[in-house]
Parts: sequence; C-alpha cells; structure tokens
Amino acid sequence: FTANTSLAHYCRDNGLLLHIHRAMHAVIDRQKNHGIHFRVLAKALRMSGGDHIHSGTVVGKLEGEREITLGFVDLLRDDFVEKDRNRGIYFTQDWVSLPGVLPVASGGIHVWHMPALT
Repeated sequence: FTANTSLAHYCRDNGLLLHIHRAMHAVIDRQKNHGIHFRVLAKALRMSGGDHIHSGTVVGKLEGEREITLGFVDLLRDDFVEKDRNRGIYFTQDWVSLPGVLPVASGGIHVWHMPALT
C-alpha cells in the first residue's frame, strides 16, 4: 500500500488517473478461515489514493452478495456512510474531504446481466 500511495502522488503530479486492479483479491479476501474482507481492502485503497477500482458486482465473475457489495460500493463513493449491518457496514464512516473512488463493474458482465445490475 505504500507503493500505491507513492504511485498516487506521481499520478496527481502528472495528470494521470490511478486504476486499482483487483488481481489476486481472492487470495486475500475469499478465504473463509482467514484473510481480509474486500470491504477493508476497498477502504485501504481509497485512503492510499486510487481513482477507480474493480469493485465486483452481484453477478458475473467477481460476484458477491448483493447487499454487501452495495455496501462497500457506497464506502468507495460516498463522503458519509451510515452504519448498516445488513450491508456489511458496522459503524458510521465519515470520509470528510477524502476523495471517493469510482467503482468499476467488471469480470464476466454481459448484456444478459443488466437486469440484475439495476
């Protein structure tokens, strides 16, 4: 994450956007007995300066539970997020002036998935 922050500073100085790819996330966040939930990774990547990130969706290759996925999408975008345990948000989060991250839907999404994404 330190390297990500340095890269974020470089991008800001040179007018570039920093895309955070979700490669290897399953090694970290899909383990049932250990690991880090993607919600925690999303917060860390927002704090380190990413501009957009593969957030996963409720269908497709990077699918997750609908309410949980929508919860961490809110944590990426919004300045203030209320506690909502149903969405995996365990305490109110006030990001103050920290810029949001654009969640990018990717991973096996195609036209037949569109109804599930709305």
